[in-house]
Amino acid sequence: MKTITYSIFLTAILLPAALFSQQVSEDFYFPVPADAGDIVQSDDHNFRVDHVVEGIDVPWGMAFLPDGRVLITERSGTLHITENGELLDQPVSGVPEVVARGQGGLLDIELHPDYENNGWIYLSFSYPGSGGSSTAVIRAKLDGNTLTDHQTIFEAEPTSNRVHHFGGRIVFDDEGYLYFAIGDRGEMSNAQDLSTHSGGVFRLHDDGTVPDDNPFTDREGARPEFWTYGNRNIQGMTVHPETGEIWAHEHGPRGGDEINIIEKGLNYGWPEITYGINYNGSIITEDTEKPGMEQPLHYWDPSIAPSGMDFVWSDKYPNWKGDLMVGSLSFQYLHRVKLSGHDVQREEELIKDIGRVRSVHMAPDGFLYAGVENLGIIRLLPAD
Repeated sequence: MKTITYSIFLTAILLPAALFSQQVSEDFYFPVPADAGDIVQSDDHNFRVDHVVEGIDVPWGMAFLPDGRVLITERSGTLHITENGELLDQPVSGVPEVVARGQGGLLDIELHPDYENNGWIYLSFSYPGSGGSSTAVIRAKLDGNTLTDHQTIFEAEPTSNRVHHFGGRIVFDDEGYLYFAIGDRGEMSNAQDLSTHSGGVFRLHDDGTVPDDNPFTDREGARPEFWTYGNRNIQGMTVHPETGEIWAHEHGPRGGDEINIIEKGLNYGWPEITYGINYNGSIITEDTEKPGMEQPLHYWDPSIAPSGMDFVWSDKYPNWKGDLMVGSLSFQYLHRVKLSGHDVQREEELIKDIGRVRSVHMAPDGFLYAGVENLGIIRLLPAD
């Protein structure tokens, strides 16, 4: 196995991925097999599906450590870890108490952009409170196989007994600001109410303090952590490798899943405007647009139930570079979105019927990984 220097890994995090070509060794996280199975045909790339981790129920998020280990969150509350390409029998200890009910549990995981120097790991999860549960973000450090030095970054208020729409995705932008999403918690009107921590994207410094230039810090009654609102339930969020824009997809109701670019202070409309309807077929609103509310860059109808998303930046997939890869829960495939700037050119369904694709990640080794419910972690190996 080849080695990697921390400086290369840090460069991979801090610079847009499309600007560097050096990646870690191909078998740094998981050995690359000589034959990973049958070739899968696709429009622009043929590939093989390599099943690298088995036995995880709902693999919600992944973090690729610079020492070759991988952290994997399981919604039930377990933080798994791989070492030398193998899933350890003993999970990581020191994980905070989570409320694993409905859509809640242990959710996303993200490394600080300067992880090499400070060792901070960020986790989102549904935390228990007197009125039920809501979404929290903490940071901690990994000492061997234990999380230590816990710090609470954010706890959403109020808590609720509802078990829906916790959001949970975490990203850092190129300036080191922390962004995370929280859904409307199953109450549509929350997404238009800035007095409750629901239905939006939130922006903080890495230590949990509120930046002075957040858009609603001076609005009476508004929670200062808001960056955007009118978001139903974001379960996919990533940073564009060239522009630095934050892209997110919105898990809609029956129809009306959206792709949006997340920009300061904007209202994305839920539930005042939507291209979807209720699951029982009733109408939420007749309006698909209103002044002061953003139109999606793209929407899906019928809904694909998106979860997880990342841009392809690696030279391993030259004909996919710049495309979005999105997990589909309802149709159980990996969904490719071919882009030209902000325009969707076409779409493709990959690895159909593999299972509910929950998380999607481009790793520093240049491979595309996906977490699939009741299957584990897969990796796409180019076969061209």
